[in-house]
Amino acid sequence: MRFLMMLSDISQMGALPDPWRKIRTHRLRVRLYLLMMLMDQFCLMLGFGIAEVVRRQGFAGPLGIDIIFLAAPLYLTLCLMSSGYSRSTLESIEYSVSRSLIAIGVTGAVIMASVFLLGASRDLSRLNVSISILLSAALLFLARAYFTRAVRSRYPSTESVLVIIDSPAATHMPSPHHDVLDVNASGLQANVNDPMKMHEIGLVLANYDRVIVHCEPERRSDWALILKGGNVIGEIAQPGLRELGALGIGYFAGAQTLVIAKGPLSLPDRLQKRIFDLAFTLPALFALLPLLILVALAIKIDSPGSILFRQKRVGRGNRLFDIYKFRSMREELNDHSGNRSASRDDDRVTRVGRLIRRTSIDELPQLFNVLLGDMSLVGPRPHALGSLAGNQLFWEVDRQYWRRHALKPGITGLAQVRGFRGATHEMSDLQKRLAADLEYVSDWTLLRDLRILFLTVKVVLHKNAY
Repeated sequence: MRFLMMLSDISQMGALPDPWRKIRTHRLRVRLYLLMMLMDQFCLMLGFGIAEVVRRQGFAGPLGIDIIFLAAPLYLTLCLMSSGYSRSTLESIEYSVSRSLIAIGVTGAVIMASVFLLGASRDLSRLNVSISILLSAALLFLARAYFTRAVRSRYPSTESVLVIIDSPAATHMPSPHHDVLDVNASGLQANVNDPMKMHEIGLVLANYDRVIVHCEPERRSDWALILKGGNVIGEIAQPGLRELGALGIGYFAGAQTLVIAKGPLSLPDRLQKRIFDLAFTLPALFALLPLLILVALAIKIDSPGSILFRQKRVGRGNRLFDIYKFRSMREELNDHSGNRSASRDDDRVTRVGRLIRRTSIDELPQLFNVLLGDMSLVGPRPHALGSLAGNQLFWEVDRQYWRRHALKPGITGLAQVRGFRGATHEMSDLQKRLAADLEYVSDWTLLRDLRILFLTVKVVLHKNAY
């Protein structure tokens, strides 16, 4: 429903001819990934089957399970973890084959090591296993090469592309394989000092995997910041400025481009992070349900007003969303814009509010934001539009602020476990958090998320929590 509302907003702008392009390309890629998975599993089954027929011996492992039923899921897991099912495997034969061969090689090594460690070498011939792995590898090599070549020849593009024209001198030939957005016609000028404009651009970018911008030199820096925080593969045409932080040179429609941003997480990475979020959030909500009910009753009894407090925050791709918290201030004094940070002796905070803020219990409803997909358990903390560092808005302190929104915001994050939380009285308070957020965005791993989640327990009670 929220996505349909987003599409309605876009159609009202009258800018995009095909807002469903990303949905179709995503569905296409998912179908191709599933087909590739089935093809890989068939190659493994066929490789082990041929080896059994040739050697005339079954491959029952130490637990009485045929080795193929251990090799197949292990290979699939290794492929998923090593981007063996990603956009690159649909575009590059070399990349696709290398990912597959590495996965089958590690699979064979793990099986051989398990046979040795479990003392099952008498019951299971290592030669038989080696032949099966080699046959499977050969079949995977041929199948992957043919599959990727077939995809490249049948589908002109497996990604949704938007070309943004923000220069009167720019010329671009239309194509049925990508969309074109005229900035002047749509009114979506790059203005990093206007959160609502960033929100509108974020809604548009959400429909694409790759965005190419043609703009005047003086606007390249603004577009670079927008693309870096837009959770897209971002490129600026006619490169020439080092300060943009280019990642490399790209090509599109015969023209050279400057690669400014790459979506930080591939589809397998996003899937891992989402599964991780749900694996913790669902049990946590079930376990915390009695506490949530008690806190809700206490808030209702303590002061008149709503139980939950909703506020617009900046999320992934610089798009706005409603964050949920337990109301900790008097209803009539709630600060929905976020201009005034809570102080130690803030007269707006209720009696119950002071307790739940001190223990961070007021943040627990954000677990519902995680379920809705607006937030993640771990990520840069989302800020209100009116948040100030000293006397300046956050994005006025450092223009790199918009880059932190390349990932979903989190209930906790690297900055929080390092002790950077509470009010931002000085510009340096924001700069420390921003440095930690950008470090997290540029170097995300699932293991780091797990580590941050456990370290959060140590900072739930913090001197800056009030």
